Amino acid sequence: MMKIAFIAHDRKKDEMVNFVTAYEQAFAGSELYSTGTTGQRIMEATNLKIHRFMSGPLGGDQQIGALVAENELDLIIFLRDPLMAQPHEPDITALLRICDVQGIPVATNVATAEILVKALMRGDFGWRELVHKYKPGIESNE
Repeated sequence: MMKIAFIAHDRKKDEMVNFVTAYEQAFAGSELYSTGTTGQRIMEATNLKIHRFMSGPLGGDQQIGALVAENELDLIIFLRDPLMAQPHEPDITALLRICDVQGIPVATNVATAEILVKALMRGDFGWRELVHKYKPGIESNE
């Protein structure tokens, strides 16, 4: 089962809801996560169940980042608003950085999101099953 997170800045929430609605069947078999308002809006528009974290500015981005750090997410769709400064920009940068460290695919616009969802539908994310199967345990540095 794939674990997917949705994040959308305020001016991108409608776009996210429309995107997830269009691909609802592709997401139906996955474990879904989201920041607060984005997740609520998606659930109101679809039949999907989503584990909601706090709003992004209140720590939701960091909560999703914690799952990424533990290699517990397989895909993130993060519709960012490149034309609006975000007060929690350091959190956003940290989330994108940890995704790069862990090799987690991230779409930051609908065009890339569609490519990743099409890959998901084809089964191209099978390599993530191997990541989970051979995930190392937490090691002590003592």
